[in-house]
Amino acid sequence: LHLSAVKLAELHSDLKIQEKDELSWKKLKAEGLDEDGEKEAKLRRNLNVIMTKYGMNGKKDSHLVDTNYIKDGTESDALDDPRLEKLWSKAKTSGKFSDEELDKLWREFKHHKEKIREYNILLETVSRTEDIHKNVINPSEENLVKEEVLHSKHRELKEKLRSINQGFERLRKVSHQGYDTNSEFEEPRVIDLWDMAKSANFTEKELESFREELKHFEAKIEKHHHYQKQLEISHQKLKHVEEMGDKEHLSRNKEKYAMLEEKTKELGYKVKKHLQDLSSRISQGLQHNEL
Repeated sequence: LHLSAVKLAELHSDLKIQEKDELSWKKLKAEGLDEDGEKEAKLRRNLNVIMTKYGMNGKKDSHLVDTNYIKDGTESDALDDPRLEKLWSKAKTSGKFSDEELDKLWREFKHHKEKIREYNILLETVSRTEDIHKNVINPSEENLVKEEVLHSKHRELKEKLRSINQGFERLRKVSHQGYDTNSEFEEPRVIDLWDMAKSANFTEKELESFREELKHFEAKIEKHHHYQKQLEISHQKLKHVEEMGDKEHLSRNKEKYAMLEEKTKELGYKVKKHLQDLSSRISQGLQHNEL
């Protein structure tokens, strides 16, 4: 796959969550609690997202370009969306961003692309399910259950589309005006969650509690970013020591790399699991709004 050390650690975290979710689903199925197959369909979608994200679906150039634009400028065509590429080009040449801010903005653009990809995978799944449903001649109780599953997926599509639209408006605003120094949050995923939380059916007290939890979540993400950077540096240093044939330092560098790799995987898993929990709570609040 030619993935970097950081991407391999991320893949490990994603697969660990997928494995845990599949084990939970098998237990539910054995107890007869997934009769409509909705949880199984969601598991398949999640696996499809992972395979697409890391270029494991057999399609060329399907995964994100794993590079930093400051290092070699190979980010062109990585966004796969003319609107995003236009905004990114404008931001780079505006002179309103420091290198650090551009790095942060690039993460926001990549995050937005990932949201679009997940939306398209879900849309394709819903379309296939609808085609099957339309071809059913005799309605039955089972088909009524499947219709409810379709409604649930349409709600999920609606939430994802709302998040995409909000995210694009934010990227457009930041690209033109630069970063707001008084902004409450900086991490793209946290900004998304906070924007959606403000639209959900939360009381003022619940919203304030959620704000505090998001601050802790953002700190956890920043810690993960720190270890990702250290892992990448350690990986480059290890390669250099191996090329030099310096056996004295090789063992020491391998130990440090293994320690950083394990810590990065562990933090990645915790961040993604926490993100799942927060997203689920907001989703419930948004669905309550529609009832």
